[in-house]
Amino acid sequence: MKILVLNSGSSSLKYQLIDMSTEKVIAKGNFERIGQDNSFLTHKIGEDKHIIEHSVKNHEEAIKVVLEQLIETDYAVIKDLNEIDAVGHRIVHGGEHFTKSVIVDDNVIEEIKKATALAPLHNKAAVAGIEACRHLMPGKPMVTVFDTAFHQTMPEKAYIYAIPYEYYKKYGIRRYGAHGTSHRFVSERAIELMGGKKEGTKVVTCHLGQGASIAAIKDGKCVETSMGLTPLAGIPMGTRSGDIDPAIIKFIMDKENISIEEIDTILNKKSGVFGISGVSPDSRDIEAAAAERT
Repeated sequence: MKILVLNSGSSSLKYQLIDMSTEKVIAKGNFERIGQDNSFLTHKIGEDKHIIEHSVKNHEEAIKVVLEQLIETDYAVIKDLNEIDAVGHRIVHGGEHFTKSVIVDDNVIEEIKKATALAPLHNKAAVAGIEACRHLMPGKPMVTVFDTAFHQTMPEKAYIYAIPYEYYKKYGIRRYGAHGTSHRFVSERAIELMGGKKEGTKVVTCHLGQGASIAAIKDGKCVETSMGLTPLAGIPMGTRSGDIDPAIIKFIMDKENISIEEIDTILNKKSGVFGISGVSPDSRDIEAAAAERT
């Protein structure tokens, strides 16, 4: 069985084609700058890397180009789309509705759209990816995997914010967490190494990358996590601030005379390790900074 896994970002598309009989990655890549004139695809097969400069307007065009690389090039890895048995989609936000992975149908798509307000860039792109696959590969089974699903076992005392309760009732403002697929896998593997019985186990998992979060897992179920309504909350990350005194936001806005959009960009893309050090998480910038110091 071969599975195509897609991770649709606001202007990017990451993918892997996996042979599930061996769990080997047959091909993978990343389409960047979707919607811009200078969009391009980095397609990898083992150690071989192919750069395809191709302007695409949307995710459907990007997925079409990816499929062409898999079946129509000199380095094709499958004969036709029939070799792809199913498609998996990573979805950032499932709100309170999704507590596990589900097979895609019209109702699932509508529920993902309802959660778009909680992750506008990510969920909108994810829906675009699903609908593109429906058009390009009609009838192909698809499954959605939600970053937030694993954290839906948190008790109310862990996910309710100490703000007027009406905002939770009206707008769903609460702690949702993220990186759930990572925390689930790591905790289950840890429990397996400890004997395999979930009951009586207490595990703390750390997902550490450009985005980072921590989760507390009891008896195999998440009871607390560091990220909140959005992935901005929690511990400091590559470019995200993590938790700060909320009053800092208005203070900086007043002092710098900037908009809410600008402060949002600062907290999400110019803070964290980058904000403190001035060195971008991009490896090329790190290497350049190290060269300057030497």
